[in-house]
Amino acid sequence: AVVSTQSGHYGRGHTFSAQRSLIDTQMVVKCEGCGEDASLQCPTCKTMKLPPSHFCNQQCFKKSWGQHKVKHQKATVSIMNHIDNGYYEPYPGYSYTGKLRPYKRKSRRVDLPDNLGRPDYWEHGKPISELQSRGVGQIKVLSPEEIEGMREAGRLGREVLDIAASMIKIGVTCEEIDDAVHEACMERNCYPSPLNYRGFPKSCCTSVNEVICHGIPDQRPLQDGDIVNVDITVYKNGFHGDLNETFLVGNVDEAGVKLVKASYDCLQKAIESVKPGMKYRDVGGIIQKHINACGFSVVRSYCGHGIHQLFHTAPSIPHYSKNKAVGIMRPGHCFTIEPMINEGVWRDTLWPDDWTAVTTDGKRSSQFEQTLLVTETGCEILTARQDKNGQAHFMDNM
Repeated sequence: AVVSTQSGHYGRGHTFSAQRSLIDTQMVVKCEGCGEDASLQCPTCKTMKLPPSHFCNQQCFKKSWGQHKVKHQKATVSIMNHIDNGYYEPYPGYSYTGKLRPYKRKSRRVDLPDNLGRPDYWEHGKPISELQSRGVGQIKVLSPEEIEGMREAGRLGREVLDIAASMIKIGVTCEEIDDAVHEACMERNCYPSPLNYRGFPKSCCTSVNEVICHGIPDQRPLQDGDIVNVDITVYKNGFHGDLNETFLVGNVDEAGVKLVKASYDCLQKAIESVKPGMKYRDVGGIIQKHINACGFSVVRSYCGHGIHQLFHTAPSIPHYSKNKAVGIMRPGHCFTIEPMINEGVWRDTLWPDDWTAVTTDGKRSSQFEQTLLVTETGCEILTARQDKNGQAHFMDNM
């Protein structure tokens, strides 16, 4: 491959070397310099995700450099303008699957009241109790006292999510939602369970558009047409209550509404199946049957989980059919069901932050979650909404 020997500046004094190979495009297009057939592409344009610029050879690229580099400079100014408004590029060269980009965010909170009850990972990030319980596989049957503890955690978690729901509107940032969630937890003397769990830097997860789960709240304003999931877990008197909902921001297109509704409906169908004697592995088949009929796909990398004094524990509840989950539901079992439903393919990948899970095709994803307690005759939704007949918030204006 031919190599450029030019050099220049990339934004605010950051130097870069243009001594890079022109990329063979394996196709015939016209040279930007002379108009002849060309099959080489400027690597800087590719890295900066600019429209491709093609050249016939290295010499023509050199001759055209003075004019061509203006494209890079204009793009740099545009990027810097985004940075000034909160957007930045922490992962240079990373190829995003969709249109969403990370924005700046504040550092992890450490201002916690002295009398606040905290899980074992709050300071160092390691869920020691969870790690010690791994490999046991036994599903805990909660005592009446533990059930009351879970009811309180579920009720408070719902109150916090309802506060987050009231903030969903165009122009509000996910970090502002996280701030409100954190303050709501403090007012209820709850610890926000996601905070520093395995190093997670915020008090809740906010997953926008193509983000499947574990999105980190930042300074990006919500935009008209977005869908956004807010995932809340609170820790109160030794118990975790976990739930989430996906919300419509402004005017969401028909396909987006259909996706959100399908993800809600499949959770409702799964909850209806919860009762003593039900096999955990059979929940996924109920979900996938409904989602397949809707033309969407079910994420396989993440599943529902047991929850009580431990944030995540046995059982595991996959949301897809023909899985190998073990266990049978018994009264006193407590767990979440939280299917993640994709508009396109089911596969996922991670941003370099090692948290933000996104669809591999950049299409949208939607999710709903409840914490459930198996009773003698069925189940109790510990995180149920207490008004509007328990319906999800996105349905309020439909």
